[in-house]
Amino acid sequence: MFFKYLTLVLMALNLLFTAQSQTPPSIEKKIWGETGRKEVYLYTLTNSKGMIVEITNYGAIVTRMLAPDRNGKMENIVLGFDNFKQYETQNSPFMGAIIGRYANRIAKASFTIDNIQYQLAPNDNPNHSHGGKKGFDKVVWDASEITESDAVSVVLQYLSKDMEEGYPGNLNIKVTYVLNNDNELKIYYEAQTDKPTILNLTHHGYFNLTGNKENILGHELTIFADSITPTDSSWIPTGEIAPVTGTDFDFTKAEKIGKRIKNLPNGYNMNFVLRKKKESELSKAAEVFDATSGRFMEVYTTEPGVQLYTADYMDGSITGTDNIIFGKNMGLALEAQHFPDSPNKPNFPSTVLRPGEQYTQLTIYKLSTK
Repeated sequence: MFFKYLTLVLMALNLLFTAQSQTPPSIEKKIWGETGRKEVYLYTLTNSKGMIVEITNYGAIVTRMLAPDRNGKMENIVLGFDNFKQYETQNSPFMGAIIGRYANRIAKASFTIDNIQYQLAPNDNPNHSHGGKKGFDKVVWDASEITESDAVSVVLQYLSKDMEEGYPGNLNIKVTYVLNNDNELKIYYEAQTDKPTILNLTHHGYFNLTGNKENILGHELTIFADSITPTDSSWIPTGEIAPVTGTDFDFTKAEKIGKRIKNLPNGYNMNFVLRKKKESELSKAAEVFDATSGRFMEVYTTEPGVQLYTADYMDGSITGTDNIIFGKNMGLALEAQHFPDSPNKPNFPSTVLRPGEQYTQLTIYKLSTK
């Protein structure tokens, strides 16, 4: 009996010591630059376990994410740049940004609501991609901070004015990044409009769980989806919902990304139809594992789809954080979103937002090791 109580006392003391030794989460803010007479800030969020996420109010971009490997070594696991001017001047492929108003592509840069046709900026040959020539990734957001006992947050807000990039309606958007003590980066999205419009927001982070030491072809990937939305040669969906069974897109069980990528001339750039018991439920979208570092990432979302992109168009012409050369397959994007070209595909889930309605979305990237 004595040893039983001794064990309980030691466990209690260990828990108390652990709680006291943990540093409370914190957030730091510094001026990072200026553009269009607006100040650009960099926020450094740190949780009690030492995980760090850096976010700028330019483009609502996650610039760095430091997470531990299985030995506790902290390394940056996203692609980005060291300074603001690189984000402003480099031809960055939407690195770490919030994308809008419409993530992914809209065929012929056109859509119709209530029998009114709207023409968008054709910035992807004849099509519209990722919000146009100046999407949400290239604007300065208003920012504020929240500190709690178990999490720190950056709240980013932006007013997209009526007919900006061709989209109708004054759109108020709020994106809240939350880093908690469970090593989760939560992204909450909210929006309202004063005219019928379309909206499809996503986070376009490029992850590399090796700490950017190697490419992502050795990452083991699981996607909780049984179907995809096949596309034509310009990445516009055909409207079909096609099963992944027996194809190079079958990630229903963990597979190395490099196992079948050679069969795809342009790598992976595909929307997966997630399994959902009901619309807008928060469910697991994907898992990623790097056996060398032991890092394991889980992705949860309320969105109906996730776009897998393996950065096959990176050609080594861009150098990023810590002098990492962004070559082919150096990053993995898992963009939780609605389907591409939904406004022109009646059988896809609707992306129409009307006055009086509230747009909400939640996506979570959770880091651990195994």
